Amino acid sequence: MHPFLSLPRISKRAWKVWHRNLVVFLRTWKVNFFPPLVEAFLYLFAIGMGIGTYVKDIGGIPYINFIAPAILAIAVMNSAFFECTYGSYVRMYYQKSFDAMIATPLSIEDVIAGELLWGATRSVIYVIIMLPVLAAFGVISFPASLLVIPLAFLGGLMFAGIAMCFTAITPSIDTLNYPSFLLITPMMLFSGTFFPLTLLPVLFQDIALAVLPLTHLVAVMRMLTLPAISGLLILHVIWITLVTAIFCIISINLMRKRLII
Repeated sequence: MHPFLSLPRISKRAWKVWHRNLVVFLRTWKVNFFPPLVEAFLYLFAIGMGIGTYVKDIGGIPYINFIAPAILAIAVMNSAFFECTYGSYVRMYYQKSFDAMIATPLSIEDVIAGELLWGATRSVIYVIIMLPVLAAFGVISFPASLLVIPLAFLGGLMFAGIAMCFTAITPSIDTLNYPSFLLITPMMLFSGTFFPLTLLPVLFQDIALAVLPLTHLVAVMRMLTLPAISGLLILHVIWITLVTAIFCIISINLMRKRLII
C-alpha cells in the first residue's frame, strides 16, 4: 500500500485539538456569527430575488428555492476549505500552534485529525446559522431540511480533507490562492448551483460529476430541502463518504511528512 494511503493512528486526544479551536471560535463569536448570516441574505436578495425576477422557475421549482440548497452547500465548502487552508496554515507556520501541541502527548495524527474535525464542525455551525434565514424566506421545507445538518458535517469533513492536502504541500500562504481560484471558484459556478447541470454539454456534466465534490453535495442538499428525495441520494452520499475517507487519510499522511521534516 502507498504510504500516503496507509491508515493513520488517531487517538481520542484529537478531540482536544477540536476543543481548543472551538474555544478560540467562541471567544470571537461576534465576528464569526455575522458572515454566514449576512451571506445568506445577500445570496437570496442579489441572486434569488434579482435573477429570480427574470428566471421564474427551473423545472417547476421557483428559482429562489432552487438556489437555496446551493447556498448551504457553498457555505459548507467555503467554511471548511478556508479554515483548513489559511486557518490551519497560520496555526502551523505563523503561530506555531502545531509545534506546541505536538510537544504534548498529542501525536501529529491527532493534531491534524482535530483540525479536520474542526473544519467539519465549522461547516455545521454555518449551516445552523443560515437555516433560520432560509426558513424565514420560506425556501426550504421542514423537517427534511434538518437532515442537512449531519450532511454538513460529512461535506465539511470532505472539503477539510481536500483543503489540508493543499496546506500540506503549499510552500507559502500565498500559494493557497491557486486552489482557491482554480478549484473553489469553478466548483461554485459549475456544480449545479445557480443553474442545472443539464444545461452544460454532456462531457462537462460527466466531468462535474466525476471530479467536482460540490456537485454531489448540492444534489443531496437539494433533495433534502425541496424535498425531492430519490434513489440517487444514496449514490451521492456513498461518493461523498468515499472521497472524504480518501482525502482525510491522504491529508493526515501528507501533513505528517511535512511536520516531521
